[in-house]
Amino acid sequence: MPIYFVYPLAALGEIAGCFAFWAWLRLGKSPLWIAPGMVALALFAWLLTQVPTDTAARAYAAYGGVYIAASILWLWIVEDTRPDRWDFAGVGLCLAGTLVILLAPRPA
Repeated sequence: MPIYFVYPLAALGEIAGCFAFWAWLRLGKSPLWIAPGMVALALFAWLLTQVPTDTAARAYAAYGGVYIAASILWLWIVEDTRPDRWDFAGVGLCLAGTLVILLAPRPA
């Protein structure tokens, strides 16, 4: 699976899974929210194993910027809170870091 699908899908899985727990514990939703949350978190973990790198830490580090961008989109779309300029600036910085990690020339 191409990396440009893996990271956004992994971010969706992680955010949805964590939000399920948030909804249960902070928003008073039913504990039944945990079951789909656990499935989403398992999907997230599996997807990160699909990243084409020999080191888990590099996959996780590069994923961090995508996760932050996806979190801000979640804020906007799901939680109906428009991000401010500082949110957008932070996302830009994080995605720049992700690109440095992913595109850096490394010995084969």
